[in-house]
Amino acid sequence: MKRIYLITFSSALLVVLAAFCLHVLMRDDTKQRKITIGFVYVGDTSTAYTGNFVKAQRAVEKKYAGQVKTIPKFNVTEGSEESILQELVDDGCDMIFTTSFAFGEKAKEWAGKYPKVQFCQSTCANANDKPVYKNYHTYMGAIYEGRYISGVAAGMKLKQLIDEGTITKEQAKVGYVGAYPYAEVISGYTAFFLGVRSIVPQAQMTVKYTNTRGSYALEKKCASGLIREGCVIISQHSDTTGPAVACEEVKGEKIVYHVGYNQSMADVAPTTYLTGCRINWEPYISSAVQAVIENRDIENEENATVNGNDAGAGFDQGWVQMLELNELIAAPGTREKIDSLIHRFEQKKVHVFQGDYIGVDPEDDTDQISLKKEYKENEKSSAPTFHYVLKDVIKIE
Repeated sequence: MKRIYLITFSSALLVVLAAFCLHVLMRDDTKQRKITIGFVYVGDTSTAYTGNFVKAQRAVEKKYAGQVKTIPKFNVTEGSEESILQELVDDGCDMIFTTSFAFGEKAKEWAGKYPKVQFCQSTCANANDKPVYKNYHTYMGAIYEGRYISGVAAGMKLKQLIDEGTITKEQAKVGYVGAYPYAEVISGYTAFFLGVRSIVPQAQMTVKYTNTRGSYALEKKCASGLIREGCVIISQHSDTTGPAVACEEVKGEKIVYHVGYNQSMADVAPTTYLTGCRINWEPYISSAVQAVIENRDIENEENATVNGNDAGAGFDQGWVQMLELNELIAAPGTREKIDSLIHRFEQKKVHVFQGDYIGVDPEDDTDQISLKKEYKENEKSSAPTFHYVLKDVIKIE
């Protein structure tokens, strides 16, 4: 009987070992698989927004050298993405990254048409809306975290100016140049403003929209208008250096400082640029590429908060980063405050959208929200959902 058990056990062990060896061989073969990746960009490397995605693309090309072929499509206007998506599919792409919110509808439609191609759409929240496709994914960094810290840095500069008698509390005015009045922009400038107000509770903010992308002249014009209105801090959710240049050009005439987005503005505004923040797209894109190479589910490979086919993360996973701090003009203690807040965000201890405020939907003034109860941004999707303008403290022009 013992001999029979021994033979049976040995046979079972051999089967397990054979299965394991086959699995390893298949994994090794999969890791050598080559894939083609398409990137659909709304701008080019001259714009900070697209430039950040291109950094991730180049990092992937370096990391997976010999295993990936990339096909970037630049300056794809919103509305023309359909033909570009078809070109990339016809070119044999195994996965396609679409990088503008406006591309989301067509990217999902194409995912339905081509189930063997993985479509990864940034800054959009429609992956889990019906119909749900296994090959359609959305992702974004929790940029409100960086916006809030940028606002704190700006608030510390305002407080320094007040304490020194350079401005009064009533002159603590903040200006913001936004692209479009949708949730991503509104959430960002609200987080920024609440960061400012955590230091200077009297601060007020005015927002001017360009209603376009990448217009240097229009962005600069909006910033100049805000400066003329007395804004001491200018920030932006727009793609060019226009607002930073507007600040730098009035140095010596006006007291004004700039807080950037997506790229440091220190080179174009060395005496007025404070700091800024950006989304680091590399962690998601790199993990997604690895998943496709190895025939694995993308969401299972991401170090992120995952809801269905949507993934997002913040400072905790390196998806959000602060830009350089201009130590020459930042208020004393700003570096230490930034580092402390990053650590607190990593520990989920910062509550941004909270306070004695009423938010009003700009498209429906009957839709209002009280922030006495915290609004938890990115709780259900990686894309921002906060779309309320804070009553009496933020003015839209």
